[in-house]
Amino acid sequence: MNDFRAGRRSTDDPTWWRDAVVYQVYPRSFADSDGDGIGDLRGLLDRVDYLQELGIDVVWLSPIYASPHDDNGYDISDYRAIDPAFGSLDDLDAVIAALHQRGMRLVMDLVVNHTSDEHPWFVESASSPSSEKRDWYWWRPPRAGFAPGELGAEPTNWGSFFSGSAWQLDEASGEYYLHLFSRKQPDLNWENPEVRAAIYDMMRWWLDRGIDGFRMDVINLISKDPALPDGVVAPGGLWGDGFPHYAAGPRIHEFLQEMHREVFEGRDRHYLTIGEMPGVTIDQARLFTDPRRRELDMVFQFEHVGLDHGPAGKWSPAPVDIVALKRSLASWQEGLADAGWNSLYWNNHDQPRVVSRFGDDGRYWFESATALATVLHLQRGTPFVYQGEELGMTNAPFVGIEQFRDIESLNYFAEAVEVLGQPRDEVLAGMRRASRDNARTPVHWSADPHGGFTTGSPWIDVHPDFARINAAAQRGRPGSVFEFYRALIALRHGLAVVVDGDFGMLEPEHPALFAFTRTLGAERLTVAANLSSEPIVMPFEPTGETVVANYPPGDRSILRPWEAIVTRTTGS
Repeated sequence: MNDFRAGRRSTDDPTWWRDAVVYQVYPRSFADSDGDGIGDLRGLLDRVDYLQELGIDVVWLSPIYASPHDDNGYDISDYRAIDPAFGSLDDLDAVIAALHQRGMRLVMDLVVNHTSDEHPWFVESASSPSSEKRDWYWWRPPRAGFAPGELGAEPTNWGSFFSGSAWQLDEASGEYYLHLFSRKQPDLNWENPEVRAAIYDMMRWWLDRGIDGFRMDVINLISKDPALPDGVVAPGGLWGDGFPHYAAGPRIHEFLQEMHREVFEGRDRHYLTIGEMPGVTIDQARLFTDPRRRELDMVFQFEHVGLDHGPAGKWSPAPVDIVALKRSLASWQEGLADAGWNSLYWNNHDQPRVVSRFGDDGRYWFESATALATVLHLQRGTPFVYQGEELGMTNAPFVGIEQFRDIESLNYFAEAVEVLGQPRDEVLAGMRRASRDNARTPVHWSADPHGGFTTGSPWIDVHPDFARINAAAQRGRPGSVFEFYRALIALRHGLAVVVDGDFGMLEPEHPALFAFTRTLGAERLTVAANLSSEPIVMPFEPTGETVVANYPPGDRSILRPWEAIVTRTTGS
């Protein structure tokens, strides 16, 4: 077996991932090797040494499966094929080998709440109401008293995450199928044991090929209330909230335990399993991640990234309340302290860039990018770095609707402007701050045209500041965001207190200071960060040696704008 690097824990330790740092690659926007404007596996292969230099242990690869790309690959038409836009299975094998040779692991995205409507399973299911695979998806007749296609005929009033109804009429049969996301992403019916068996077989196939685990997309939505009751309609809303009826449904734990039993048990090592779970609570996460229950290793929760949502949700973002942010993160630290494990993240392919969202991407760009990194990476849990985050990449300066590519954003614009009549400029303003496209602009590798991402025309505009913010300008340069991330990752790999130490919140009600301790035996780290653009007087003075800081040494009684300092003490 390969000698995987995993901090101090050996490859045989089932909790090896506690020491690890994960890097998410969104392949379409990472690195293009052939000049077609779309990132690919060969582009990733060319950058493996870069990830090793950063100190990464695990690469999480967003979907590269065959897909019509209605939702950029999260609509899968063949689970065992690589989309030609990204390369081939041979290319993926080369990536796996290159990572393993360097002591890194590869985690694949698992998207099994839904498939593409072009997947053979759905094509067969939709072929006839008598199809053997009809019950592989959620099909229902129109509501009693309504004709197919008539407004109100939908089997339930549930709204889709991507705007509009969660039900799509199939003209041929006169029935509707459920799609919680795009109409081209029909939901699989996990109540059917044949569906589950087919999914488990596919998962085993990937493990046999050499991957090291799965990040499971919206996995807490796979168990629906079979009664499919209507949801509550918010004032002024068009559709009901079905979330209580399909999130963490009645058989979710049964399904995950069955998956663990059928896919992972009996193998010679422990694979990493990460469950993305919108709306998950701390009490639920304790169950999902308790190792004695044999479900998942960790979950992605969304509480902290929902704190800047305004009256209209994510599309009317508001300044984040630092006290609320601290309270949220501390509650997860405390809630999973004795059971389960936290994932730690600011960014991913679905979230705006954190330095623009919670920081100051102008005057204090470097300071805020590194302060936010400090308070995240030194909590208890496994940190996730999203591509470009380690460079301090910022939100994109989108001007018009034609610059957006994300289906969620485009559907929201159409509904808000064309159906609800909201002012176009106001809608675009919210989209500029909240759209998932902010995370999907290409990575800046150099000051070359298109940031060195491609020699062709990129599928989405490259951020115009690539000449200032890029990997070539930062690697090896003291005082860069990249080198700061390297230092934080090295600290996790080098100090057991970062991984295993207890978490203790300090000054929880301070409006700008984010401070906490990590304690393991006689060793203590004190983390203090000013999450504001104004200096603050410290209510306490950090003691001990400085192990990480984003400013030159100064008066410890005052924290400069977005200053972060980590000190270490040992002994009694």
